[in-house]
Order: sequence, then structure tokens, then C-alpha cells
Amino acid sequence: MKKLFGTDGMRGEAGVFPLDPQTIRTVGSSLAAHLSEKGERTPLILIGRDTRESGEWLERSLVDGARAEGARCLSAGVITTPGVAYLARTLPAAAGIVISASHNPYHDNGIKIFSPSGQKLDARTERLIEADIHANREVPGDRVGSIIEVNQQPSSDSLQSRYLDFLATEIGEGLSLNGLKVVLDCANGAASKLAPLLFERLGALVIAINHSPDGQNINQNCGSLHIKQLTETVVSERADLGIAFDGDADRSLFVDSNGNYVDGDATLWVLANYLQARGKLARASVVATVMSNLGLEVSLRSRGIELVRTDVGDKYVLDKLLSSGASLGGEQSGHIIIPSVSLAGDGMITSLYLTRAMTEADKTLGELTQGLEHYPQVLVNVVVKQKVPLSEVPSIGQLAREIEGELGSKGRLLLRYSGTEPLARIMLEGESQSEIDAYAQMLASEIRRELA
Repeated sequence: MKKLFGTDGMRGEAGVFPLDPQTIRTVGSSLAAHLSEKGERTPLILIGRDTRESGEWLERSLVDGARAEGARCLSAGVITTPGVAYLARTLPAAAGIVISASHNPYHDNGIKIFSPSGQKLDARTERLIEADIHANREVPGDRVGSIIEVNQQPSSDSLQSRYLDFLATEIGEGLSLNGLKVVLDCANGAASKLAPLLFERLGALVIAINHSPDGQNINQNCGSLHIKQLTETVVSERADLGIAFDGDADRSLFVDSNGNYVDGDATLWVLANYLQARGKLARASVVATVMSNLGLEVSLRSRGIELVRTDVGDKYVLDKLLSSGASLGGEQSGHIIIPSVSLAGDGMITSLYLTRAMTEADKTLGELTQGLEHYPQVLVNVVVKQKVPLSEVPSIGQLAREIEGELGSKGRLLLRYSGTEPLARIMLEGESQSEIDAYAQMLASEIRRELA
């Protein structure tokens, strides 16, 4: 049975299996049925979406299926992924569903399902839903395109306000951003309305860009994958800070007042120092993935902080945070998790923590990122015909060991396959860019010879 749910839900081209109306109706009915089996006689399912043009019909399909199995459905309208996770936890709902493909282009979409805790749906229930999809499970009833009832309280507007109040009054308690000029790149996505409202409410002077979604411009040359416009705007407006969200605002990346890019590693550095100074960095550790730069590990170690690494994916970061009791984790991509306030990565929470660190220290973001080392890094992708474990190919394994020996403690090699594409990924870090570039090309050539 083909696995449809990955580490970040189910994702693909909207209108094409498994993101077609019939399959999504099955997802809705299957989820409702399995929630009922767990004791929820008429489960409440909360649904939110980003700004893609396919979001509304996907939402209708989900509701058709879920209501056919007796579930009650409530729409939060356009809202961020962590907003749905928060509402699912606090309503409470039996489940929360986000219709979003995050940073992907508009023609893609996806389904992410959250449990009432705000964590992503457990793997067992995902497998049960997949089994129903592959079995062409019949959806009861014959309704098509039913309209979600949002005229009953709480309405979508009040649900969004509830989330905004949480950010402003709980996460932002006592935080004054008066006098701080902030440029917000909303990626024409789910943060387009909420992020400017939040920062204006806290007193910041807000310059919003890419906050006029039209259904097709989400992530288009903007947001966290395209920092250039944000950088130029911060510099030209002489702003104190630039913040870039992705399409569903579960991640954020930054630009300091000098136009310098601040990625997820640098954000972890600033927040780790902030929490440590206040005695709130549990276990004196930070959780990150194997993709975080070696410089972050070295820099944190100099402050007595351990960097604990996981596989790529916020799911693995969260699992390690919960099992270890650590209080801060994240990815280089800007997906930061602070489990004491949210089990979902939240770009706006991250932004509030970062601006609080700036205001309490009375320092610029550039000053707070000082002391972070950054090792030269190279990433190379190689198209392969088969995904044989790389360590089991003698010539590749031998070359990798030789390179690791040459790098020693001053560098790092990571070889892995893409989870979604026929690609072998090579990541190298070291003291010399030219040296690691040469090593990467040697490995790429050997992988092509053996597996392409």
C-alpha cells in the first residue's frame, strides 16, 4: 500500500490524486469514522486553509465526507497552520485540518491533520485513512459541494481573533514594540491579514509587502524562499527588522537592519542565548536537524549548550523535544518550536520571541547574532535510478570515509536520499569552500557512476 502521508501531511498537485475531490471526501469521512471509533460520537473537526485558489473546493470536499459520517465541521477560514493547531487544542476539537502546501507554488496543495494536543495526527490513524483511500472506501450520502456553516458561533472571524488574542496577550504579554519599524513579507499567504494586525497591535510601525493574495501568487517570488525583496525593502526603508513568512506561516526568517540574512540556525542561536540568560533553556540543549550548520554546534558548545541533532523534518524535532525535555528546537529553514507555548512551529511566535530578545537587551538583531560561527557549506543533488543504501555501495562508502577522515573534527559530511524525489543529497561543511566543493564533486561523480 503506497504511503500517502509524509512527515508534513499529504501533499501534491491540487486536482490530482490524492488531492482530488473524491479522495479528499474519503479523507474527511475516514477521519470522522475513526474519531467516532475512539469515542467521539459527533466529533468536532476544525478546518483552516491558506490562500490557494484550490483551498475552498478542497475544504468543501473534506466537509462533505466528514459530515456524511456525522462529524460537525467548523471553518476558521484563511488562517495559519499553527493557528489551526492552537484552536484544535483550545476549543477543543477532536481534530484540526489545515489545507496548505506550505512553501510550495499555488498549484500544489496539501492536508495536515492535528490532534487535540496540537500535535500532528498519529501515524496509526494516518495509515487507517490511507487504507480507506486505497480501498476506494464509499462515502455515505450523496451531497456534493455542501456549504460549511460558519454563521453559527464561533464564526471564522472570531476564531481568527481568538488566535490573534493568544499571540498578542499571552505570547506578547508585556511586549512593547513602540518605535520599532518592521517590514513583514507575508508571502501572499495565510499571514497576510494576521501578521500586520499583530505587530501593529503591539505598537510596531509596520510596512507590509506581499500581503494581497489572489489565489495564485502565494510564495511567488516572495516569502521565506525569496528574501531579496524583503532585504531591499528593509534597507531602503531603514527598518529595524524584516520578517519573511512562508505560505502557511509555520516558519519565519529574518533580515537585520543592515540587510543581512538571518536563517533558522541564527534564530536558534539568538533564542538559545536569550533563554539561557533567563534560566529557561532546559537541559542546556537545543534540538536541530542534521542540516544545521556545524558552526551553530561549535558556537553553542562555547556557551555550554549541547546541540542535539535529528533527521530532517519538524516532526522529528518535536519528538526529540518531547522525549528529552528540551525547550527549544528547530530547522535551518526557520521552523522553530518552543514546546512550552506551542507544539507546532509558529512563525509569528518565533518573531515575537526574537523581538522580545531585541527589546529586552536593547540591541539590534545584528548585534544579537554576533558570536555565531558559520562554516562554509555545499549542497549537491544527484539524480539516481535506484535508492540503494549509500553506505552499502562499496566505492561510495569508501570515498565517504576517506573524505570524513580528511575533514576530521573541522568538517562534516551528510549523505542521504530525498524522501520525495529520485535524488541523492550531498551536504558538506568544512573550513575551506574550495576543498568541500571538490569533495562534493568527487562524491557526485561516484554516485552518478554507480546509481544514475
